[in-house]
Amino acid sequence: MKVLLAWLLFALSLCPLARAVEVPLPPGLQASMLDQAMPAVARATLASYRDEDPQRYLGTRFRLQLAAGQYNEAMASIRALRALRNDPPGQPPLYLQYEIHAQAKALQGARGLAYAPAWRMAFEQAFAPLDDKVALQAEFAFGGYLPRMRGELDAALAKVAGRRQLPLPEAIDLIRAWQVHAAYQQFQPLFAAGLADDDARRYAIDRDAWVRTADGADIAVLVVRPARAAPLPALLTFTIYANDDWAWADAKKAAAYGYAGVVAYTRGKGRSQAAIVPLEHDGADAAAVIDWIAAHSWNDGRVGMYGGSYSGYTAWAASKHRPAALKAIAASATMAPGIDVPMEGAVFLNFMVPWPLYVASNRTLDDARYGDSARWAALNERWYASGRAYRDLPMLDGSANPLFARWLQHPAYDSYWQAMTPQAEDFAAFDIPVFATTGYFDGAQIGALHYFREHLRQRPQADHTLLIGPYEHFTLQTGVPPTIQGYAPDPSARIDLQALRLAWFDHVLKGAAKPDLLADRINWQVMGADQWRHAPTLEAMATRTQTLCLLPGGADGVHRLAPRAQPDAVVTQRVDFTDRSDAAWTPPTNVVNRSLDPHAGLVFVSDAMTQDAELAGPFQGVLDFSTNKRDVDVVLAVYELNAEGEYLDLGWWLQRASYNADRRQRQLLPANAPHRLVVKDSRVLGRKLSAGSRLVVTLGVIKQPDRQLNLGSGKEPADETLADAGEPMEILWRGSSCLEFGLRE
Repeated sequence: MKVLLAWLLFALSLCPLARAVEVPLPPGLQASMLDQAMPAVARATLASYRDEDPQRYLGTRFRLQLAAGQYNEAMASIRALRALRNDPPGQPPLYLQYEIHAQAKALQGARGLAYAPAWRMAFEQAFAPLDDKVALQAEFAFGGYLPRMRGELDAALAKVAGRRQLPLPEAIDLIRAWQVHAAYQQFQPLFAAGLADDDARRYAIDRDAWVRTADGADIAVLVVRPARAAPLPALLTFTIYANDDWAWADAKKAAAYGYAGVVAYTRGKGRSQAAIVPLEHDGADAAAVIDWIAAHSWNDGRVGMYGGSYSGYTAWAASKHRPAALKAIAASATMAPGIDVPMEGAVFLNFMVPWPLYVASNRTLDDARYGDSARWAALNERWYASGRAYRDLPMLDGSANPLFARWLQHPAYDSYWQAMTPQAEDFAAFDIPVFATTGYFDGAQIGALHYFREHLRQRPQADHTLLIGPYEHFTLQTGVPPTIQGYAPDPSARIDLQALRLAWFDHVLKGAAKPDLLADRINWQVMGADQWRHAPTLEAMATRTQTLCLLPGGADGVHRLAPRAQPDAVVTQRVDFTDRSDAAWTPPTNVVNRSLDPHAGLVFVSDAMTQDAELAGPFQGVLDFSTNKRDVDVVLAVYELNAEGEYLDLGWWLQRASYNADRRQRQLLPANAPHRLVVKDSRVLGRKLSAGSRLVVTLGVIKQPDRQLNLGSGKEPADETLADAGEPMEILWRGSSCLEFGLRE
């Protein structure tokens, strides 16, 4: 290999850049002629192709060689490219899929084999020596959407239609499109069977396991573990999202990293014949699965639970039952029933209306019904415009929704919700390590922070690590894309969150070093600063605070955020709940916008920053007001308005006033009397504000089709109808209403 590289570098030093060479094409080139024509076109291109960049040269050359039928030469070019790149250990061999394809084609010629057995032989020879982690990563190179590849080939062919010769770069583009499609068209149908055989060699697999709970329900379980390993710690995800492909991927990944990977479905899902009951039995059922795992000889008596959203909730639900083998939890974008879903701040959220139908209609998932966004938008609009009670939403939809109806019977954070997750005494006794991840744009951030705050309140010495960055709910579970709801994360934020979770489990369960990124209890990415910061508590994220008060503004309707309170100042807000002319409103989907949503309410704007400032940590404060109604649902949001006129959504706070003092019990407001809402336990902010930016706070009363309405009559809001609206709601916001923001210097 060293001799080959030396020759290559010497040869390239003598070659000029690709010249203005024309490559001949056969007359009337059509799709049906490509398999016969392209090898000759590739050979003609190879004769003239040069490039002074060695890696680019080899990366193109091996494709030309494959297209030309020079399979041994293509393999040599691929291996030379790998040696030149010298990728770090742990990465799959570069272009392994093409090396195996070339080897199969070479075997065809040398031994007279059909392609399928030749490919299987080449695949086993190349894939079997890879360790489990590398093999897991290497799988992805064999995927890809063949119709898209065909479309790219057709587009490349259309581009050269009617031409008799092509400049060298265009010839290379055409050859590459054909080479990619031709290779994948041949090996992709063979890959699944080859990989299944490789999995069977690497892992002990049980797809038919089940667990019986104390009350007789059966739980479907999948186990994937290294075939030749000693007893191992297990990683368990316990989920209602019954999808065997997802479950296989999760369990296999855990096994590839040296754990017994276990995925269990909640009762009634998958192969289980029990009744489907979301949320209510998950803690006890997950604890039963943990006990079942610990009873097997392949487990060393230690189980870590992990998962996102619902599966993060089930980990906390299990912890309430204190199974002895549960030794660690890694939860992401974690829902907290009764805290952030199906209501937040005691306000029910309409996106949870179709969710019971999605998860509880059959043994798997009702994707078609759940994914019918037009149906659910129309339901919101129809209900809002009708003025009917919120409780009538299922009737208007035409589908029975008993779980949603049961939720509405528990508008307070009562014993129904409290039974699902740890409470004070449970958190005080919870002494195992926890790793939580959430995002600034994650709707479940409040849930993740609820567990974190309660754990630390009840057990200040708790080993509970929090990571937060510019992520939204699904990003936290699938990976960080280049843009998230219109926001482009800084390079430092583009991390592999799943790999970080596994590294944390290695630290806790295998004694490996703690990941550097988790340097303290709180670890947050500062948007706009491209760096991570670390602190021991939420309160320590900031080094100082800035108070900004909500004061009246000018005739343009834009009010002021100012550092000094003015108790006698008043901003008046009127909301007419009988006006449903905005029934067709839909919420914005981006977190970066050129204007504010008019449903946001009153707008308060600070002076422009004279220098950069860094927001850090949760915000808090008080809202002083009086109203002519007995209750009100308030939403407060914080934005950055930059010098370019863009608004970045930084965080929000949602609260039904009658539950502000105690989420467990409703306390109606005396009309036209002074009241104070305490803004507390809010979302976390982490943003560098550039000089010239302004801080913007919007303060609104919830009146939009995608959330429950509270007309302020004093009746249960789920039962209020348009007839209960009465005169418009009037709120007098006092200038003693102030918010406190954390800043870091």
